[in-house]
Amino acid sequence: MTTDFQNARAALGARLRELRAEAGLTGKDLAAKLGWQPSKVSRLEHGKQTASAEDLAAWAEATGVASQTADLESRRRGLESQQRSWRRQLVAGHRSVQDRYVVEYQRTATVRGYEATVIPGLFQTPDYARHLLIQNAKLMRSPRDTEEAVHARMKRQEVLYQVGKLFRVLIWEGALHALICTPPVMAAQLDRLIGLIGMSTVELGIVPLGAPLPLTPKHGFWIFDEGRVVVETINTELQYEAPEDVELYGRVWDALNASAAHGAPAHRLIARARSVFGSS
Repeated sequence: MTTDFQNARAALGARLRELRAEAGLTGKDLAAKLGWQPSKVSRLEHGKQTASAEDLAAWAEATGVASQTADLESRRRGLESQQRSWRRQLVAGHRSVQDRYVVEYQRTATVRGYEATVIPGLFQTPDYARHLLIQNAKLMRSPRDTEEAVHARMKRQEVLYQVGKLFRVLIWEGALHALICTPPVMAAQLDRLIGLIGMSTVELGIVPLGAPLPLTPKHGFWIFDEGRVVVETINTELQYEAPEDVELYGRVWDALNASAAHGAPAHRLIARARSVFGSS
């Protein structure tokens, strides 16, 4: 059972628990309505058992939200795949993906990441995230649950304030200038980045446009606890757990980090980009 599987199953369980609570039912109440043992309700809610499609449909019906069946089934289908199509994951919207990331980051102590074209979700402001999610929903022709997805993405950021976590993140300088939103929103986003410098849980590096590079990675990637790599392409999320793959991405990250600006030099690069967008 992979870490991704466990995280996704726990996120599905949390969503089931949320639907039950919103319906005003206890675990015993729901079990009685479904004709199940209370222990089954508990196992599903705590991610200890994998729900079937029939379980999810019955749960949605019993909690009075049959309309949520498609969302729950979307979450179930993506549990075990190491190559996960965004189209399949987003069939019911973005929130389910964001919920899975919340669990994933809560269970991770150390993350190393690199992004070349966008400010990472872990550091995004709500307005910046909102623009990205709307654009992606339009591209993927998926349901627009934008506000729920923004809320879940912001919840993920709570890990930045947890003792014992460390997020070592590199951003290509070009991403500081990529105007995927309005100038005021971008200005506020860059202010947010500046505010992260110096946090005990964050090591932020900016790879300057003119820095000599020993290699040119073609995409962003994230390394979780030195045991797993996540790569997002336009249509697919890829997961790599083989030691040789993790080690390879680790070497790439190290090379980029050696060329990156940190501390005061990183602050200056962000401030330079910030000055282009005027007052927020």
